[in-house]
Amino acid sequence: MRRLLPVALAVLVTAGCSTAVAQKTERFGGSGPFTLVTGRDTTGYLQPLLDRWNETHPGERVTLLELPEAADEQRAQMVANLQAKSDRYDVLGLDVVWTAEFADAGWILPLERGAFPLDRFLPPVVDTAVYRDKLWAVPYTSNAGLLYYRKDLLAKQGFKPPRTWAELREQARTLHDKYDIGGYAGQFLAYEGLTVNFAEAVQSAGGQILSRDGTQVTMDVAKAKTGLDFLAGGFREGWIPQESLSFKEEESRLAFQEGRLAFARNWPHAYGPATTSAVGDKFGVTRLPGLNGPGSSSLGGVNLALSAYSKRQKSAVEFIRYFTGLENQRRVLADGSFPPVWAELYDDPGLIKRFPYLPVLKQSILSARPRPASANYNQVSLVIASAVSNALTPPFTEAGDDVVTSMKGQLNEIIRAQ
Repeated sequence: MRRLLPVALAVLVTAGCSTAVAQKTERFGGSGPFTLVTGRDTTGYLQPLLDRWNETHPGERVTLLELPEAADEQRAQMVANLQAKSDRYDVLGLDVVWTAEFADAGWILPLERGAFPLDRFLPPVVDTAVYRDKLWAVPYTSNAGLLYYRKDLLAKQGFKPPRTWAELREQARTLHDKYDIGGYAGQFLAYEGLTVNFAEAVQSAGGQILSRDGTQVTMDVAKAKTGLDFLAGGFREGWIPQESLSFKEEESRLAFQEGRLAFARNWPHAYGPATTSAVGDKFGVTRLPGLNGPGSSSLGGVNLALSAYSKRQKSAVEFIRYFTGLENQRRVLADGSFPPVWAELYDDPGLIKRFPYLPVLKQSILSARPRPASANYNQVSLVIASAVSNALTPPFTEAGDDVVTSMKGQLNEIIRAQ
């Protein structure tokens, strides 16, 4: 009897959990085929994962609708659809910074926390899906910027991976001059990627742009100028190539893996393609450098949300639970090189052997800062990207403190208008 009791209790607990989950999702009605809309899959990993769902759910097949690669363009198309109250989109793959805006607008529906194993996710990742104490989406992938570097070239010069901006500058200049290679690049086109790169520079100088809740401009002009000067100095001195002013994620990924850059800031998804590229086993990854030591990344990633206008909400929520589950998360990493949201996967010996950067990535995610939960985030990002782009573009006539002061004033106007 003593041996049977734990088994009986386990069965009861499991049954109770299943009943609880069912009760938490029964308020969503409508079953049948539905859509997942998200940014373009540049690695080709996504459709095979969707096929696995479709094989076991023939009456609830999911169709992938791919939007452009750039986050700004994704948002524009989603917003146009949702403002029209169209039911074409069911599950939305949202950039983590859109949670507040989409929730405030009534475009997505809140979800029950107890229906998802959030306690097993990385805590900063869960925070990106919560707004005003409600869960508005479920984390699907996380992201933190990493520094990709040519370890073969560093070894030839006796360099260790840079930990500070001064070390990065010295190494990038040296490698640029000696090997006729671009020193460093990130995402410097005037779009959301540039906002991210600037935010990381400000954070890595010890500052921030807005308060955590997005209600105040907390930018320290001196620290923001330090971050801006680091980037602008690279362009002035030539160790950041001018062509990178047109770089988004894909352009910077290709430049590095084709051997045209010594250092590149990018997201972890660039790791997998690089291993089979011209740089092959010649590269490594480390944390972003900062002013006086390791820097701070912006927290990125995609959360899955339920459209308020979906007519297949029950199927959509079941899919979200399945697609953010542990085994699917393992495939997201193994097949797509995208950072999972389950904490335990970062400590899996088998995965670490295949993806040696996982311990570094886990540190980067845990030390990353989420972008502000502002309902006007898109306007905030546009102001930042425009101002920073002007500062990085020749003939470099604008002083850094003037750029930052003007930017701060514009941001204050946006925040006051909320």
